[in-house]
Amino acid sequence: MKKIGITGQNGFVGSHLYNTLGLRPEDFERVDFERSFFDDSAKLDEFVKKCDVIVHLAAMNRHPDPEVIFNNNIKLVKKLVASLEKKNSKAHVLFSSSSQEEKDNLYGKSKKEGREIFADWAKKSGGKFTGMIIPNVFGPFGKPNYNSFVATFCHKLTHGETPVIDNDGEVKLIYVGELVQEIINQIETAETKDIYEVSYTSVNKVSEVLNKLENYKKLYFDNGEIPELNTKFDLNLFNTFRCYFEIKDHYPVKFTQHTDPRGAFVEVIRLGIGGQCSFSTTVPGITRGNHFHTRKIERFAVIKGKALIQLRKIDSDEVLDFYLDGNEPAYVDMPIWYTHNIKNIGEEELYTIFWINEPFNPEDSDTYFVEV
Repeated sequence: MKKIGITGQNGFVGSHLYNTLGLRPEDFERVDFERSFFDDSAKLDEFVKKCDVIVHLAAMNRHPDPEVIFNNNIKLVKKLVASLEKKNSKAHVLFSSSSQEEKDNLYGKSKKEGREIFADWAKKSGGKFTGMIIPNVFGPFGKPNYNSFVATFCHKLTHGETPVIDNDGEVKLIYVGELVQEIINQIETAETKDIYEVSYTSVNKVSEVLNKLENYKKLYFDNGEIPELNTKFDLNLFNTFRCYFEIKDHYPVKFTQHTDPRGAFVEVIRLGIGGQCSFSTTVPGITRGNHFHTRKIERFAVIKGKALIQLRKIDSDEVLDFYLDGNEPAYVDMPIWYTHNIKNIGEEELYTIFWINEPFNPEDSDTYFVEV
């Protein structure tokens, strides 16, 4: 079992890597890191001493003064190297550099010089080093106006604002889940590579990405329809978009009922893709679920009885409670990386319709059991 520490573990890429490593406790032990360790050499030394692998992600991306970015990023690298030297560490260090390396800006310069400092340390110490040149990254939970233009567009579209394109160029992108898998592959390979260029997985004009997101807003955010998702990029972009809602304000969404003397008709889901639709009855007091998905799209629709649906992002303590009543049929969709459950809180049987975009495959279930 490898003991892995991540500087910047609470950041965009760091949190995804930390959470994904947690899905394989038999292979990896996570060594927790706090930003304050960089200001306390004893704590940084103790962190370094515990680690077989260190993924250095901590960095500043944006600041009004580029000199501040450069100085901050180099300072973090030098502090980590000093601690590695002090503890005579032979750890495998992976460094997230950027495709900005070859551009004439101080952020790119800080990444290139940082990578070279780590490479020199590895040669002198006998440690391993992987300098990863990473393209533009997008995915759930990125900060708007900081991590990615995709995050900015998603936030604006779901918060009543209008995205603006400054430069409609082609952008080489990688989904954060794909990048995390690349990092894990390099951890398992455990080879020194001073420069390892991570391949982008899609190329898109900025306007093409915005057009897709505007379509998701119209179909899904406004009307609850699952759009047609023809490629893996489309699925990843849609799952990214779904994570920028104010979930507490958006759900539960009430269905439109059509009634006549025979009873009522309710359309549960309209979609451009297939998937699996199922139905369950739940006796009073029973809870179903307590699991999460990392890629699947899922809807719980209550059509009879009273239910409590709960969601919690797996690295958060905040539990979101949604109360649904079959007298006013409604649904809640499950964002990825949110563990969720449904409980019958009424006195009669609860009737629920479940829809998920992939039929269940026990060999690749994308279902991880964690109590809400």
